[in-house]
Amino acid sequence: MNRKIKIVLALSVLLTGQLYAQEQDPAMWDKRVSGKENPNLKWFKEAKFGMFIHWGLYSKLAGEWKGKRYYGSGEWIMNQAKIPAAEYAKEAERFNPVNFNADQWAKLAKDAGIKYMVITAKHHEGFAMYDSKVSDFNIVKATPYKKDPMKALAEASKKEHIPFGFYYSQFIDWHEPDGGKNSWDFEESKKDYQKYYRQKAIPQLKELLSNYGPLGIVWFDMPGGLSKAQTQQLVDSLHQLQPGSLFSSRVGQGLGDYRDFGDSEIPDVPVKDMVWESIYTHNDSWGYIKHDMNFKSPKELIQLLARVASKGGNLMLNVGPDGTGNIPVYSVKYLLETGAWLKKNGESIYATSYGLVPAQPWGVTTSKAGKQFLHVLNRPDNGQLLVPGFNAMVKTVYALDGGAKVKWIKKGSDLLINLSEFQVISPDRVFVVEYQGKMTDRSEDQTSTVSPEFEQNSLNAVSAKVNGSAEVKSLTYSHYYGDWKHTTCITGLKTTNDSAVFKIRVTAPGDYKVELEYACPQESSRQEGKMAFNGKEYLFRTLRTSEFEKSAPLFIPHAIAIISVERAGEYSLSISPVQNGKELFKLKSVLLVPIK
Repeated sequence: MNRKIKIVLALSVLLTGQLYAQEQDPAMWDKRVSGKENPNLKWFKEAKFGMFIHWGLYSKLAGEWKGKRYYGSGEWIMNQAKIPAAEYAKEAERFNPVNFNADQWAKLAKDAGIKYMVITAKHHEGFAMYDSKVSDFNIVKATPYKKDPMKALAEASKKEHIPFGFYYSQFIDWHEPDGGKNSWDFEESKKDYQKYYRQKAIPQLKELLSNYGPLGIVWFDMPGGLSKAQTQQLVDSLHQLQPGSLFSSRVGQGLGDYRDFGDSEIPDVPVKDMVWESIYTHNDSWGYIKHDMNFKSPKELIQLLARVASKGGNLMLNVGPDGTGNIPVYSVKYLLETGAWLKKNGESIYATSYGLVPAQPWGVTTSKAGKQFLHVLNRPDNGQLLVPGFNAMVKTVYALDGGAKVKWIKKGSDLLINLSEFQVISPDRVFVVEYQGKMTDRSEDQTSTVSPEFEQNSLNAVSAKVNGSAEVKSLTYSHYYGDWKHTTCITGLKTTNDSAVFKIRVTAPGDYKVELEYACPQESSRQEGKMAFNGKEYLFRTLRTSEFEKSAPLFIPHAIAIISVERAGEYSLSISPVQNGKELFKLKSVLLVPIK
């Protein structure tokens, strides 16, 4: 990223007040890569859409233990409930996923437009979902199922021509006395991590890389217990078994082949210097929880895919099958609807690069040689789509679905597209602009478009120029167990010398209500701030939104003023404290809502 965003970790708590961020430390999500491009990355760069599958013994528990329901990440229930390893292991005697059908899973992936698949071979619980000769704590030897579902799924994926891979938690293993992070059964000070790696983790990884055919990906998680030299030795030995396989960045020590962002994280601006992936889960949990019904709709999935592709990355979407082997009904239904959209619009996603046009109130863009794909997520009320700064020679504009030509005109460097004939509502209506010559890369242009043709216009923190001690930072936090959030904010607005300045282009005159979206703890509340716009100052007083030091930040929209714009043009809008004092707030965005 050309624009560096500093990272601060905000530790959050459970409703009981117990800190848990240290149990699943985001700092363990190593986002560095080796810097040496793996020659097999081409297929991965072009794939854009992958399926993650979290499936294990925890799926059978389904978010409940001894009559108590747990929320958040179902695969962490052994940790959440502090279940003794020996007691947890007995659950395998009742784990019998008789409804598992590898061909159906692979067919679903194919029909959903999925281009690669990764499944948990061993998660933190230590239970192997394959026929391991290293440990009897596996689905073949410890359960009544007695079959190897990984073997069947590897073969089914191959038949559907979907690159297949394994997730493996290499350091955390709550079942083993020398594995990482089980302190309720085994004393951390007495653990021999090297012994654990020698006797279980490395031998199991070698089993997986030796017995299931060519693997597209080995997806590591939670590095620890190894030096850089030891990690390098591990990587080298595994690459000897699978020279063509890609290793995720969470192998640690900056030795991965591609970068994985944190759970549910998308970078604010395109990442152009490396290959990367964003991972999301379909509902709230990664592993199956029967009372978790908060599934993302097809619209949310399609728009999420478009946003990730617009930054140049892949989306790997997780589903959590239940303990009998069924993928949740809503995951099946909504993935198939996403696949139907991709059948008509896949050219705008697969094998694309980041959009050369920055995000607009109407949506985002993706690119191919001589083409810009306009992903219209929010249709302007008047049907007139503004694409600012389009300085290449336009040849034609048409709808990707159906190919109907679209009327357009150029005004200077502005491209104006008439969508009046396209009234059909779609979660993402894609239009293609074909052009000739070289188009300027404006993807990091910090000027935000403001138009009365949308319900609201968002000036995001990442687009601000900060002065004084103000900074742009990405906060990582969680409202409940495993629900990781990543919010880029403006912080450090403490003195009259500190400010955040937004450059905006207003397309038409009118009145706008200004709302500040921020998080503010008790000690920062009731301070005066000011907004400056077009030669006028508007005062406001901060409101308490949460106790930031004791819980995750809660962001609220705070309406502070009405501003009037007499003519279209470029303006600046700034936010700053009125007096020196504590930090004003953590400012996520400024929202400009047109008065109609």
